[in-house]
Amino acid sequence: LLLGVCALAMTTNIANAQSTICEDLFISEYAEGSNNNKAIEIYNPTNGAIALNSKYRLIRYNNGTSAAAGEANAQAMINLGNHIIQAHDTWVILIDKRDQNGTGQEVPVAAGLQAVADTFLCPVYNTSYAMYFNGNDALSLQKYNGTTWNYVDIFAKIGDAAMVSSGGWSDAFPFDGSAGEIWTENHTLKRKSSITKGVTVNPTTFNVTVEWDSLPNQTWNGLGTHVCACGTLGVNSNTTTASVKIFPNPATANYFNVAASDVIEKVEVYN
Repeated sequence: LLLGVCALAMTTNIANAQSTICEDLFISEYAEGSNNNKAIEIYNPTNGAIALNSKYRLIRYNNGTSAAAGEANAQAMINLGNHIIQAHDTWVILIDKRDQNGTGQEVPVAAGLQAVADTFLCPVYNTSYAMYFNGNDALSLQKYNGTTWNYVDIFAKIGDAAMVSSGGWSDAFPFDGSAGEIWTENHTLKRKSSITKGVTVNPTTFNVTVEWDSLPNQTWNGLGTHVCACGTLGVNSNTTTASVKIFPNPATANYFNVAASDVIEKVEVYN
């Protein structure tokens, strides 16, 4: 089926303009829930669509693994393929665990989380475990420039030796889980709307509170949309298009669902 969806455009007044750096993709939401309930949302802050064209990859640095070790391990990474992320839109990635009869390591992702997914990756752990992250694993989003892979965003701190014994990064100095509340384990984290670019240099310490807001464990209702200063298209007006989800994809049992962040005016289905 080719699915055509008509959504309403919205216009709002903007009081002032910001000087922003909205040049490349970055991670806008991180969900680390129970079992296989783990998700990464990637946001396009630019005014044009970005075609991944197999030039972006996600890498997991588990339990304090260094950059060199993580980036030399093919099992730790996943190429993000050829998806196109529209301007000021998001792309939600989940582990490909959808067998309703799955048990143990194959227990399925929660239905509510599956409903907001754009793609499912890493079905086989021994091929890629990039999406099997826990609270003490760092992540990087990288882009290939034709000769080398460069960081476009880093989540947490790559090569943090404290993560060998810690459950994750916390909200009190020295931010390594030894003081304060751990935020990166059993939490959903949303990038603050003031953040307009990814972290491209591995931090010496990772204070999670600087760029992220904490949401309760097993919270998915914000995935699929992201509020960002980069969404401001002009001084006087800001025109946006509603986010639309069609699921399950592919459709099963002779039906599919359509959900949108605004009122749906019309849905057209073509054979």
